[in-house]
Formats: sequence, C-alpha cells, structure tokens
Amino acid sequence: MRQFHFLDATDRAQLFHKEPVELHRDDSLDLLAHGLGATLYIPATRDELAADVLRMAARGATSCVLCLEDAIPDGAVEYAVNHLAQQLATLYTPEGRADLPLIFVRVRSSDQPARLLGLMGEAAAVIDGFVLPKFSAAGGQEYLDAVTDCERTLGRRLMMMPVIETPEVMYHESRIDELLGIRDLLSAHANRVLAVRIGATDMASVFALRRPRDLTIYDVRLIASAVTDVVNVLGRPGGHAVTGPVWEYFTAPDRIFKPQLRESPFARKDDRDLRARLLAHNLDGLIREVLLDRANGLIGKTVIHPSHVPVVHALAVVTHEEHDDALGVLSAKEGGGGVARSSYRNKMNEANPHLAWARQLMLRADVFGVAAPEATFVDLLAAATDEDRA
Repeated sequence: MRQFHFLDATDRAQLFHKEPVELHRDDSLDLLAHGLGATLYIPATRDELAADVLRMAARGATSCVLCLEDAIPDGAVEYAVNHLAQQLATLYTPEGRADLPLIFVRVRSSDQPARLLGLMGEAAAVIDGFVLPKFSAAGGQEYLDAVTDCERTLGRRLMMMPVIETPEVMYHESRIDELLGIRDLLSAHANRVLAVRIGATDMASVFALRRPRDLTIYDVRLIASAVTDVVNVLGRPGGHAVTGPVWEYFTAPDRIFKPQLRESPFARKDDRDLRARLLAHNLDGLIREVLLDRANGLIGKTVIHPSHVPVVHALAVVTHEEHDDALGVLSAKEGGGGVARSSYRNKMNEANPHLAWARQLMLRADVFGVAAPEATFVDLLAAATDEDRA
C-alpha cells in the first residue's frame, strides 16, 4: 500500500519533495496507525461490498471498516455476517493481493470474530483486524479474549481498534476511572492495539445531541472535553494512537455561518471551481475539524463518504516548512539542544520541547510524504480529486 499510489510519476515528482513510502501489513503499529488516514466505514450489508472495497482502494482509501454494528438493522445481523463472509472471500487469493486496503470488521458482539472466521476459512486472511464497539473497562476483556483466540487459530497478528463511546466516559464523575480501567486492559495487548477510535455519535447520544453541520466536534463542549481526556489518558507519548471522530455530513444545502475556507489559496492556483465543490459538499467543515484533530493530538479520521478521503489525505501530507522545522529540531537535539531560528525565518525551533512533535511528524512524513516547496493543499487535493483519473 502507498498513499497517492494513483498519481503518475510526473505528478508525484511535481507534488512531493519526499514521496510516501510503501506500507506493509506487518509494519510497526506506529507506522500503520499513521497510514490509516481516512478510515471509510461501510455497512456490511452493501450488495457489492467487495467491489466497493476495491473501488475505494483504487481511489486512494488505505483503510476501511466493514460494519456489523450500528450501521446494520437489528433484524439483519444474521444476513450481514453471512453476506460479509461471502463478499470478503471473493477478495482472497493464496498469494495475497496488493490492491487491498487494511480491512477491519466492526463487530456487534464478542462471538462474531470467531463466527466470521469460521465461515471464511483460509479466506479470513484478508481481515487485518477488528473494531471493538462500546469498549469499556467492564466488558472490554471479553472482546480482547475473543480476538486473542482468533489470533491463535490463524497463527498471525490481528490488530484491534477499541471504540471509546460509552456513557461511563461521558459522565464526569466516572470518566477518569473508566479511562484508567480501559488503559489497564489495553496495556496487556499493546502490541496489537493499532489505535483507539472515538465514537462521537454515541457520545453525543448520551446527552440527546447531534453535532450540527456548521460546527466542529470541538464546538460541542461535552464531547470535546471527553476527547481531551481520552487523549490525555490513552494517547500520551508511549501510549496509543487516537483517531479523529467521524465526520458524518457530505452535502450542505443551507448555511447559517459563512464558509470557513478562504478564497485566496484557490485564486492563486486558479482553481476556484475546486473551492466551490468543497463548499457544496460541506467539506470546509471537515477541513477545519481535521486541522483541529491534529492540533489536539489525534491522527487520521473516521469518514462515511468517498469524497472525504482525498480531503483528509491531502491535509495529512507534511508541508516542506514543517519538514524543515522537524529536521532542524532533530539536528539541534543531536548537537546538544538549544533554540534556533527556522530555515523559513518565521519561528523559533526549540530542540527539547519540540522533539516529540518532530518525531511524530517524521512518521507522518514517511506515510504521506513531504510536499514540494511550492506545492500546497490545493495542488494536492486537485490531483487527488482529478475527475479524469477517477
């Protein structure tokens, strides 16, 4: 797998100072967590599920979650499990396939991983891991044991992504004890927990809320405070990657607030049409939320529509300026520390306080690449959404 694999050599040479590396399913969890990018959720009942997975991968998605939980009506669970097994089996070849994204299954109950693997036999090789819903200190061990048993059966690593979304995390009086309990549970499985996901929709439902399309998740203070504590307890350096909560809108029929996307970057690139398309699909809100995710210590994003993927990935490319800053910090640390003016002559880089940031940024630079000095988000997004290529 490689981010922006669909670009030709000429485009890559123009857009990237350093191109994305190739990712493999047995790479380190740190590298793969950054490689999740925009994780596309797809209901397991989709008629042409396997074809959807391949089509999304061809268009740039590097990870997907096939959902057996909230996306499935209660009366369709049995059909969904069987349908999912049949569809995934068509993606299997004994020698493996390079055109597959990372494939995860969001199960509804702890018995479903073994059930699904039993239905699929050797074709279960296409499953990279499981998403564990409504993960809690009280009930999480059951899920962890179930995936561990499946891992022994298959004889290979199965990655896990627990979803933090229960009332115990939302209620102020129980939150910290609950998160500490979850941290203790996950500590024994650190070599298989790829990332912790945040279930913002379920979090909001605890208080009968739904985030409006004109606001980011950080404007909904009840959820923002919970996200902050999840990162604080579970996402510290040396802990787990925490992914950005779902963006659930893909059109914008009416607006209350002005668009959140400046016109000047698009005017400079003579691509006002791209800006108009972003606004028409409410993607300026997604852009703002992805930037706020990163500022608050989250990586990647849960998305529900193919139009979200190129936006998240274009924003994940490391700018040439960021890369130069990180190199300067790492170089200064090797030289004994201190502070120096950035090569762009617009900020100060301090070796000690900026060191952890620089190391994280280098992981993202490996996965998503470093933009050429003159390449902007507009250039990257325009290339990723080229309708002729799609």
